[in-house]
Amino acid sequence: MTIRALIVDDEPLARKRVAGFLKEMPDVSVIGECGAGREAIQCIRQHSPDLLFLDIQMPEVSGFDVLQAIGGGKMPVVIFTTAYDQHALKAFEVHALDYLLKPFSRQRFSEAVARAREQIAKPNNRESDSGIAVLIEKLRSEQTHLSRFVVKSSNRLTFVKVTDVDWIESASNYALLHAGNQTHLIRETMQALEKKLCPKSFQRISRSAIVNLSRVKELQPMGKGEYVLILEGGKRLTMSRGIRDLERALGAL
Repeated sequence: MTIRALIVDDEPLARKRVAGFLKEMPDVSVIGECGAGREAIQCIRQHSPDLLFLDIQMPEVSGFDVLQAIGGGKMPVVIFTTAYDQHALKAFEVHALDYLLKPFSRQRFSEAVARAREQIAKPNNRESDSGIAVLIEKLRSEQTHLSRFVVKSSNRLTFVKVTDVDWIESASNYALLHAGNQTHLIRETMQALEKKLCPKSFQRISRSAIVNLSRVKELQPMGKGEYVLILEGGKRLTMSRGIRDLERALGAL
């Protein structure tokens, strides 16, 4: 039988990599590629693929949101593609769900597809459906936080440790990571990042800035409820929200 596969990832380079590997597998046919979660939901409902390569960390509609929207009725076999750290990935292993940790090798990719073939060959044996539901609930209830950022460019992926970031600046639907003398552009909104970062380490101080609390050197009142944060490198940021929360967080460090 021919396995009908759908590739879902917001990064074109990542989709191209998966599609390239699948071209070498004569029993797998790529029926489509989606660059956004909402598009993926429609495509799954319309075409009912056998196999889904699903990026978890996508803006606005995440991979988990896609699965919740689909539910058990049209759920294909899922191979997660993710940049989660190894600690979080233990949850995938507990529920026997396969994942590809970016950047993944050709051999690891082949192993994941081989496992998917076995599952697809037994359509009435879909324990993974309940495993996916439990996994989503577990990760969300534990509020798994980012340990690194994936910075995507035209020809490579760069990984930036969260602990290396001094502060984050809003840039419309993107964000700028300021880490020492380097600045990285990522496709994430400030609202999404605020949910993904550990609140004990990062706090949003205005509409346009999130700071790494361990980098705060000084806090100066400016009057009318506003403050200026001075970071270790000398950067000055105006604070317009959450002074009490910030003081508590800084005191707990």
